[in-house]
Amino acid sequence: MDLLARAHELLAEHPVVDGHNDLPWALREQVRYDLDARDIATDQSAHLHTDLPRLRAGGVGAQFWSVYVRSDFAGDKAVTAVLEQIDCVRRLVDRYPADLRLAVTADDMEAARAEGRIASLMGAEGGHSINNSMGVLRGLHELGVRYMTLTHNDTIDWADSATDAPRHGGLNSFGVEVVREMNRLGMLVDLSHVSPDTMRDALRVSEAPVVFSHSSSRAVCDHVRNIPDDVLELLPRNGGVAMATFVPKFILPAAIEWTRRADENMEALGFHHLDTTAEAMKVHEAFEAEHPRPVATASTVADHLDHMRSVAGIDHIGIGGDFDGTAFVPSGLDDVSGYPNLIAELLRRGWSDPDLAKLTWGNAVRVLRAAEASAAAIRTTRGPSNATLHA
Repeated sequence: MDLLARAHELLAEHPVVDGHNDLPWALREQVRYDLDARDIATDQSAHLHTDLPRLRAGGVGAQFWSVYVRSDFAGDKAVTAVLEQIDCVRRLVDRYPADLRLAVTADDMEAARAEGRIASLMGAEGGHSINNSMGVLRGLHELGVRYMTLTHNDTIDWADSATDAPRHGGLNSFGVEVVREMNRLGMLVDLSHVSPDTMRDALRVSEAPVVFSHSSSRAVCDHVRNIPDDVLELLPRNGGVAMATFVPKFILPAAIEWTRRADENMEALGFHHLDTTAEAMKVHEAFEAEHPRPVATASTVADHLDHMRSVAGIDHIGIGGDFDGTAFVPSGLDDVSGYPNLIAELLRRGWSDPDLAKLTWGNAVRVLRAAEASAAAIRTTRGPSNATLHA
């Protein structure tokens, strides 16, 4: 049997739990949540990285849909936007009940797999979405959000971002309380996008396993969005999982400078650098025609996973592609149908079936289950937090 056929067989038994997909934001940007205009039951490859046929072809069994809000949204605007994003995910689940099942627990994930449906979880990308309110944080959890990325690209009032000037040296006292309240709720603390000091503070404070929903190895590609080895070394003690991303500028050193120049070109022409609408992509394509893009591959991602496994161990790694949240993707990982190509590359490198089963399914389910158990224990001794930013 060839390696790609073996990969498909393995994924049929142990499907991918992907930590991060920005389909809801793409639907907002492209069609203002008009689900008829982007019917993901049909081929949407002209517009999106994601649709149901390609999720099936890629062996995806669970997806954390990012209920992302741009970090230049602030205050009530950010809260409104994250609620609209949550509404989008719930509408998708209601619209496609034969394919999607809302999941808020590890048991829900396992039930969806047994039913042949894709478990649909939600992760809020950026702590600015709670507007410094524990009540909003609890509201998001009640609506089904099961991780929150502490920051996005900008430093916020209580946590430093990897891609902005630090103001707190990691987490300030309110940030510590946010982590503690997330632990009490059973909401995973997501450390993608945050500064290394924020990572270390959160790992020191957290009473439950953490996740990195879409981050790769800084030792392999020295980008500030990636995870330093000393942080990866802390994961076994914490029990968390680092989910390697596919974004070329985070995984391929040659792509870092090229993407910086491409982003500057976008902003000079009046587009946000994260814009993936058709108009924005035309600008990117024109830039690429004049300046050929360094191309990552499935092998590039495998290099990161090899290193992350060697540092953190097989029990502490996963996959978080960031599809529909990036303008560019690796060759062979062009959309959500590409996961078998990555698994085939790992098989070629000698990864065992049990190790691949942990990477694709087992580790993510274990971490959510552990967070649920921690929350149940914490709630016996601690009630809801009343902390405020300026208390």
